[in-house]
Amino acid sequence: MTGDLERTAVKAGSEPTAARPKRARLLYVDNLRIALTALVVLHHTAVTYGNIPAWYYTEPAEDGSGLLLDAFVMFNQAFFMGFFFMIAGYFTPASYDRKGARPFFRDRLKRLGIPLLAFLLLIRPLANFGGYADLRATFAEHGESLPYWLYYVVSWDAGPMWFVEVLLVFAVLYALVRRRGARRLLASAGETGRAAVRAPRPVRPLAVVVFTLALALATYLWRFLVPGGSYLPFLGLPSPNFLPQYASFFVLGVFAYRNGWPQTLSRVAGRVGWAVTLVATLAYLPVVMTAKEDALSGHGTWQSLVSAAWESTFAVGVVLGLTVLFRERLNRQGRTAAFLSRHAFAVYLIHAPVLVGLGFAFRWLHAPAAAKFALVAVLALPLCWAIAYAVRSLPRADRVL
Repeated sequence: MTGDLERTAVKAGSEPTAARPKRARLLYVDNLRIALTALVVLHHTAVTYGNIPAWYYTEPAEDGSGLLLDAFVMFNQAFFMGFFFMIAGYFTPASYDRKGARPFFRDRLKRLGIPLLAFLLLIRPLANFGGYADLRATFAEHGESLPYWLYYVVSWDAGPMWFVEVLLVFAVLYALVRRRGARRLLASAGETGRAAVRAPRPVRPLAVVVFTLALALATYLWRFLVPGGSYLPFLGLPSPNFLPQYASFFVLGVFAYRNGWPQTLSRVAGRVGWAVTLVATLAYLPVVMTAKEDALSGHGTWQSLVSAAWESTFAVGVVLGLTVLFRERLNRQGRTAAFLSRHAFAVYLIHAPVLVGLGFAFRWLHAPAAAKFALVAVLALPLCWAIAYAVRSLPRADRVL
């Protein structure tokens, strides 16, 4: 019987689906994705008006409020994309279990690859037109022309869709690992062909501490090679110095699903997460305020070790705190929240040209950086969801988005 199951699995390119109890939809995770998506929009709005020139359209701050926006960006960067990868990792095993290797791979190509291509071919030119106009004018001053196709090629990157690009790589790697383990899993499944179903296992505090320390050390060592401010032109990764966090959080999400960790986290764990985050941040602020330029970025400095330790501690603490908070307080959805959840990925896809368009629309307005940030943010969030609704209303678009 087991041999027949092995041959069937190898032929299909997958292992037999385990008999698992049906899990209720985690509405608080959907709500977390809404919050994180809104945070992405706010993050890039802050970059627009702060002092970090890493967006399609920027207005460098001319007053002290720009430093507040920079701090907002720093806190976001420390955890929010890692949290996205963790959530994606959490839902990956269930998708693979339902579909098997080849259908899973095709589904990832459709749901991640098509939006990535749509951004590169259709949306990115809308967000990057200002850069082309400025550079073309510079070329014209020297009596040279700059065709758009050349500008498009030399400035190629995935923009905010780098997340989808990296997630697609993680999904492929996950499928390869699962496929290699198919025979071993079948051999241990017994004559029923069913894999063992794990009961939820509580998260051990020591494991959290060990993971945080390991992530801090891995990040510190990684930044010998890839310090902060690095950029991978072809892949378009704006923050490759955070790759240890992204990869480890994705893997952590996979294990969180298998062990039911989000459901076993106690309220005390959430409170401890917030407390540790606050203490770590208070201890880190003097280092940030006194460190020399680039000392925090890497290259083996002691300040970069402190930075890696703070980022790792902050990320783990915020993830614990937010997970418990949303599970206990925001584990429900009305019509509005359900609407926001359905369109969150589309918002992520289209928010760049929306922010650029609003930036140009208010270019004439002279106001403090924080004030312009607040104005554009208030307009951008509902506008992004409205445009996302229009995009998802296109024929078959909702099958991908």
